[in-house]
Amino acid sequence: MVKFMEKVRTFTLPKLPYDYNALAPYMSEEQLKLHHDKHHQTYVNGANAAFEKLDKAHQENIDIDTKAVLKDLAFNVGGHLLHSIFWENLAPSGKGGGVPGGAIADIINEEFGSFKRFKKEFSAAAASTEGSGWAALAIHPCVGRPLIMQIEKHNVNVFPTFNVLMVMDVWEHAYYVDYQNQRPKYIEAFWNIVNWDQVNKNLSFVK
Repeated sequence: MVKFMEKVRTFTLPKLPYDYNALAPYMSEEQLKLHHDKHHQTYVNGANAAFEKLDKAHQENIDIDTKAVLKDLAFNVGGHLLHSIFWENLAPSGKGGGVPGGAIADIINEEFGSFKRFKKEFSAAAASTEGSGWAALAIHPCVGRPLIMQIEKHNVNVFPTFNVLMVMDVWEHAYYVDYQNQRPKYIEAFWNIVNWDQVNKNLSFVK
């Protein structure tokens, strides 16, 4: 977490925690490079461009199209942050996937009855997300139960202040190289590279 007073004024593209070929065959090197280096970078650039517009307006005391700039900022910041979570909750082939253990397994079994049921519901949420968006597993300490979110674009239909534990990107740019327009095949492949250790770590931050 960045402290408020630290002078971090822009976003930067995070380095992947694994090699570009580490997720194959479920996600190819070509797909991962395009997704991370091109698409994610676009959201970083978009957010920083919106920051520049705000800075210029504040420094020169000029009017801007507030609605348009803030909408653009929200879209790009959401894209950057969700992608950053996404890279972390993937694990190299052979080191992730399967049935989770630890605390995340306990809360999934308590809420959904079984991991099989959770996987079915999460996959259905991912498959039926309208247009471009995400499926996410989220939790809030005041409720204490995991809930599945369908996020349209990067910031529509979210549960405000809920902690996001795991996300699946279902924008077509996440899978078009490997799976063309076959989103269900991509969703099934996703379950082979989920980093449950990271999901458990995200859960441990929920207070």
